[in-house]
Amino acid sequence: MTQTLNRRQFIATSSFAVAAGALRGLPAFAQEPETSFETLRGGVGIFNGAGGTIGWLVSPDGTVAVDSQFANTAQICVDGLRERSERGIDILINTHHHGDHTAGNRVFQGVVKHIVAHSRVPELQRRAAEEAGTEADQAYANVTFVENWRIHLGAEIVSARHYGPGHTGGDIVVHFENANVVHMGDLMFNRVHPRIDRPSGASIANWITTLEQVADNHTADTTFVFGHGHSGFGVVGESADLLHQRDYFTAVLDHARAGIAAGQSVEEITALESLPGFDDHGVLVPRLSLASVLTDAHGELSE
Repeated sequence: MTQTLNRRQFIATSSFAVAAGALRGLPAFAQEPETSFETLRGGVGIFNGAGGTIGWLVSPDGTVAVDSQFANTAQICVDGLRERSERGIDILINTHHHGDHTAGNRVFQGVVKHIVAHSRVPELQRRAAEEAGTEADQAYANVTFVENWRIHLGAEIVSARHYGPGHTGGDIVVHFENANVVHMGDLMFNRVHPRIDRPSGASIANWITTLEQVADNHTADTTFVFGHGHSGFGVVGESADLLHQRDYFTAVLDHARAGIAAGQSVEEITALESLPGFDDHGVLVPRLSLASVLTDAHGELSE
């Protein structure tokens, strides 16, 4: 029996289906993944496939992609953007270094003029590739920045900002300024337990601050794009979703801090089955659970 999914169900279901491979760093799926293009506004949209959500801008003055997923879906995305853009693709932006956002870089490399990322991303990407034995499959940013980057593309302005460590040490937030669409990368795991990459410089405390600052820096009608999302919530939302994740992290740190103060072991702290007030958070892949988040919180607070 064929089942028709509405937009939000499709996006959420796709995020869950691809995450098992994406977050383990697998190069491709055994079967062809489902993909889709969706227009948001002002020439900006998203591409759903195997990995973190790709954002895109197509305009007469410039075409931009944000993140590249894996090689198989990257090629589908490139082909689709070329169909939509007479000028081809000008720029690829990486929100951070993880494979489900950069493993498709080589597909884009022969097409775009520049790959843009935070200054730490090439180093972190190389280290991850060496550990995974995928050095030959990488393409790295040739334009990097420390705090801010901005480009005018006719009527649209695309900017990026590093707010400090969060999900990794090299996350950026990308803003399509006139369309008023913001791509959060993996600074947003919408209602799913997130990955906290402490070996790559993650900080839960500063992640909380980042979510507050991003929400404050944008308007009530800003559309936010998320790296991953829970079924029923999806990968497109508003500032209230950012603040919900902020509150989730605050509750995580409060629980871990109270446990440490009470002399509890890591095992006792992480035995919590559900974080009060955040029952809406699901498990994207088995290794990303409330227990893994609390373990990272314990590690951060104990340093």
